[in-house]
Formats: sequence, C-alpha cells, structure tokens
Amino acid sequence: MKFTLTVYDELKQKVSFLYDKLKLKTYEKTKGRKLKISVTDILTLSLYRQTAGNKTKKALYNDLRKYLKCSYKTLVVNMNRFVFLSLLILKNIFNFNQKHSHLVKHTDSTDIPVCLNKNMRYHKVMKGLAEWGHSGKGLFYGVKLHLTSDLNRKILSISFAPGNVSDKAMFMKVNKDLMGIFVADAGYVSEKLEKEFYLENKRILFSKPRKNMKKMITFFQKKLYDTRMIIELNFRNLKMFYGLLTSLPRSIDGYIANYIHSILAYVLK
Repeated sequence: MKFTLTVYDELKQKVSFLYDKLKLKTYEKTKGRKLKISVTDILTLSLYRQTAGNKTKKALYNDLRKYLKCSYKTLVVNMNRFVFLSLLILKNIFNFNQKHSHLVKHTDSTDIPVCLNKNMRYHKVMKGLAEWGHSGKGLFYGVKLHLTSDLNRKILSISFAPGNVSDKAMFMKVNKDLMGIFVADAGYVSEKLEKEFYLENKRILFSKPRKNMKKMITFFQKKLYDTRMIIELNFRNLKMFYGLLTSLPRSIDGYIANYIHSILAYVLK
C-alpha cells in the first residue's frame, strides 16, 4: 500500500492531540543535536505502518523517501526508541476506557508466534522471552497477549507473557483494578481463581464449563457465555489488519515496538 497523505494527516491529528493533552513534550531532550524528524511524526509513522499494510520498515521508508529528511537507520532507531511514549498514550486510553466501560467484560489470550516452529532452533532475538505454548491451532513458539475488553469491544487492559504461562496465572494481573461481570472460556475454569477474584457487589468471574464437566448454568449465564466471542474480533483485527504478528524485527525492542504500535493503532482507529 502506497503512502496516503490523507490517512497520514488524520492519524497525525489524533497523535498530536494526545501528545499535547498528555504533555509528552516534557519527555523530549532539550539538549544535544536536534532530531531530523519530529517525535509526533515518528509516532505517527509508527502507527501508520501498522495500518498501511507495510510489512517492513524499509517498505515504509521507500514510500516516504521524498518526504523524509532522515536516513533509514535514523527512522528505525527512533521508531523503537520512542515506543515508551506510545505506551504512555495507550495506558491513558485504557484508563479512560476503564472509567467508561460496560459492566460486562471479557478476558482471553491469543498466541503470538515470533517465528515458524521449524525455525525455532535458529531464533535468538526473543530467546528468554518466547517459549513453547499451545493454542487451539496447536503448538507455537512465542508469547501470548492477554487482553480484557468490554461488551463494546473497548480494550481495558493488556499483558504479555511467555507462551507457556497459563491463562489462569495471568488473569488476576490483567484484571486486578477492574470491576464488573467477567466472562472467560474454559481455560480459566478454577474454583480457587473464582473465589480469589470475587468481590461482593463489585466483581465476579463466569468461566465457561468444559464439555466434560457436569455443571448446571442459568439462562443468564448462557447469554453471557454467548457474548464471549466478541473479544475474538479484537484479536482477529489486530492480527489481520494491524500487523500484530511478525517475525521481521532484529531486536527485542523491535518486537515490543511492533506489538505496542499495533495495539495503539487499533484503539485509535
């Protein structure tokens, strides 16, 4: 997809508004050599790449060569360098979403392979963070994205963990500050977890019973379970349209930047 000025300008307006609103300029260096490209442009380009279908930063740079006054290396280094600002923006959006969230919420996880299974022995970049995990599609080598969203599909909280960390182990971490009615799949079935999470008149967890479990459910619970697929739309869109999956980065910073920019681009859509 070639560079589209209109789309870029619309995205930059959102980034500039949040950049000023959150006073992120205070994080810029006031001494030393001036950047050849502004921080707002760096953030906008990082998000534009996730929405424009560019598979590599090189492809993005080639599209923008006549607009940019910096080298390819400068662009890449700064896209990774300022990812913490994207993370600050994302955190503030999550805080806003939490304050205005629907009572009903969904928690689930999705696999994020960092390479093909057959290439795992040669993969060194994410070694120590990526692990073998299992999803509905089978084994994968990578990390998991744990996510909570509400009935309106607004993302409220996220966390990353190695692929071998169980969903139940991450549930409390993702939802420690959230309240409401939480709906999850059979991977979160645990009497201990339900008791630990429960706060009277504040929050409760309904996890869908496994097929081999003899457990009666009410009509209300059945309707709640039927809404759980809504969270899958978030995962589907992140992977198919916002470049969440990648094996291209050559550094841990590159992988992390890709994940954060993908999610931020999605919530700003």
